[in-house]
Amino acid sequence: MSLPADLLVNALLAAYACVLVVLAVFGLHRLYLVLLLVLRRRCTKTVVVSPTEWPTVTVQLPIFNELYVVEQLIDAVGALDYPADRLEIQVLDDSTDRTAAAAATAVARLRARGIDAVHMHRKRRDGFKAGALRRGLRSARGEFVAVFDADFAPAPDFLRRVIPHFQSEGVGMVQARWSHRNREANLLTRLQAVLLDAHFTIEHTARQRAGRFFNFNGTAGVWRRQAIDDAGGWHHDTLTEDLDLSYRAQLAGWQFIYLDDVQAPAELPLTISAFKAQQRRWTRGAAQTARKLLPRIWRSASPIAVKIEASFHLLSNLAYGMMVGLAILVSPVLALRARGIGGALIWLEIPVLIFGTGSVCLYFVAGQRRLGRPLIGAVAQLPLLMALGAGLALNNTIATVRGFAGATGEFVRTPKTSQVPAAMSGYRAGLGWVPWLEATLALYFVGVLVVVVQRGLWSGLPVTLLFLAGYSYIAGQAFREKLGSWRKEPVPALEGS
Repeated sequence: MSLPADLLVNALLAAYACVLVVLAVFGLHRLYLVLLLVLRRRCTKTVVVSPTEWPTVTVQLPIFNELYVVEQLIDAVGALDYPADRLEIQVLDDSTDRTAAAAATAVARLRARGIDAVHMHRKRRDGFKAGALRRGLRSARGEFVAVFDADFAPAPDFLRRVIPHFQSEGVGMVQARWSHRNREANLLTRLQAVLLDAHFTIEHTARQRAGRFFNFNGTAGVWRRQAIDDAGGWHHDTLTEDLDLSYRAQLAGWQFIYLDDVQAPAELPLTISAFKAQQRRWTRGAAQTARKLLPRIWRSASPIAVKIEASFHLLSNLAYGMMVGLAILVSPVLALRARGIGGALIWLEIPVLIFGTGSVCLYFVAGQRRLGRPLIGAVAQLPLLMALGAGLALNNTIATVRGFAGATGEFVRTPKTSQVPAAMSGYRAGLGWVPWLEATLALYFVGVLVVVVQRGLWSGLPVTLLFLAGYSYIAGQAFREKLGSWRKEPVPALEGS
């Protein structure tokens, strides 16, 4: 080969090797979290007793066009078993549809029962969710502030189980675990449940036990009002106002607590379009938060272990970019391998498969086992989970790049439909251009698979099948939902999609 060709080949192989190494590092970090969980298992548990005098709590319910779930949310919060004179309920409503009337009616029912509830309807959605929460705080009388999104239904004893954990003056936030009312609705909800279970039971528990920073998840948690104020209040310059405030509060010295045994039932997105919209908001917001706060974190007096873990946490979505890089590079690398070039990289691929992929699998299995779910079922879901992650890579990489680019973007809420079919609800996102690119990648990997089989390049078979399955599922579901939502009378697309 000529010198330019040699340089191109070497650059391609070097890029491929770097992608593998970075993926392995992120994978090993999942193993590190599992090990932290195990090694800190015997942490001293604080004895928690109920206070002699219950403090005043303001419950904030930020909603936007949540017609199908808003009444069950307000009714559930109205049923909280907490001293009535110490409870305030704020329905922070930015809705532009019939949700506002439904919320007002539900609040009126609470007021008729003597409950201190108010319906605050904004005509302009300034600051999105963060703006609504900030506005509510202006008139909130609670020393503590609980937040629930529209699809949550807290148990009556939620506050009585959470508030006692604030008896230490340094505790600024207590987060409960999400459970899933519609876990068994379809394959997508089952896979989402596994992803979220691991996030809560492994990540939150490990980080808390090891003294690392972790985050409020935007709902099903309670804040000390003073912690919000000390951190500078709610900001709307990122799409993950919860993550942003969490890190600012912990940098200000406040301690967070995660309660694995207190659950808050919620609804998982039923459709791939809703799930991808949620993922885009979360990944873009995490990149924005990293861009905003990582320099401040590294300048702080926090221990080095806290800084490193915060970096892994806030930059974890870079792994999706590496997955896209792997998808781009795998075909030319296989072509070179067919010509006898770059075969030595298989000795890098093997440890990546073992330490990278294997540790991620262990992470998800550990999350299911901590919840008492059968080992066989957890292991059987792994191929589907890995394929879903591969298929999401393009969607989440685009969101991450946009997040680091700086512009905040619009807060696109995830449609909540309760038992109403998503296609009939009127809350659905448009198709967009990304599914077309995902479908193109699925067809591309059909071609790669043919080449792998014809030339006997079996080392490339696992990653080829992974991307083929992932992009086929993601794109196929998007187009199926688009076709299924066709009606004689057009249904308005989700605002902001």
